[in-house]
Amino acid sequence: MKKFINNISIILTGLFFCLAIMAGKASAQDEATKPEEAKAKPVKNTFGSVWLMDNQTVMVPVKGTLELDIQHRFGSIENGTEDMFGLFAPSNIRFGLNYAPIKNLYVGAGLTKERKQVDLNVKYSLLQQTTDNKVPVSVAYFGNAVIDTRNKSNFRYGVHRLSYFNQLIVARKVTEKFSIQAAPSFSWFNNVEGYLDKNGDIQSKMKNGHLAVSVLGRYKITGQSSIIAGYDQPLTQHAMNNPHPNICFGFETVTSSHAFQVFFGNYYGIVPQSNNMYNALDYKDGQFVIGFNITRLWNF
Repeated sequence: MKKFINNISIILTGLFFCLAIMAGKASAQDEATKPEEAKAKPVKNTFGSVWLMDNQTVMVPVKGTLELDIQHRFGSIENGTEDMFGLFAPSNIRFGLNYAPIKNLYVGAGLTKERKQVDLNVKYSLLQQTTDNKVPVSVAYFGNAVIDTRNKSNFRYGVHRLSYFNQLIVARKVTEKFSIQAAPSFSWFNNVEGYLDKNGDIQSKMKNGHLAVSVLGRYKITGQSSIIAGYDQPLTQHAMNNPHPNICFGFETVTSSHAFQVFFGNYYGIVPQSNNMYNALDYKDGQFVIGFNITRLWNF
């Protein structure tokens, strides 16, 4: 099964680059008939929000944009009517606030119920796809630092509260309706669980660092509504407690100042390194959760 999942990851990533190349050739032919002054413009609205379900997108709002994020995950649906398909189960929620102080830069902070996490994050747009196809993809960097604020009895040292996440996001608006992105990531936790081996020595159950890759797509069915889907594949193999991959799909509707997404997936966490490193829900066992994201934008 692991070999099968890894093959899926390789195929999806390869598909992304093939689509980018093919779409680039088609776009170049279309742009040949357009006026010269229109060729250097950046492509707009590759995605409808900075979030697509459990992952950041390549989008960075314009300078002066303030954004409020509300992200919610119900419990797993596997118990059926016993807890009303997870609606009555313990849930996870995050409130975030972000601002674009200068062009191409987004900074923010958030509070997450799980592990009482406080995150500080930054995203910077490195490249923007252009209509003349001279820049065929958009590229952005996203990173954060997270503090686990639970009681100090959970940690031996204060530095063990910290974790970090780094991600390079590569995306392409293939057509006016279809966009896709791939994003390798690296998570780091200063503290991981340990165990005593047969010699009485302390060994780590997991490595401190974890590599993963995500592939996301959006297809617009109307001017404001889209079908969305994604896949997250862990790459690092740990001694124990290897995280499960995530499959997610749902519906999105956007306006100039709002975005709303409702979806199914098997990520219960919201902070990205927690999802990538510690996801315990297995979609093969029907352990999906219902989630939704709401974002509200103000421009100053």
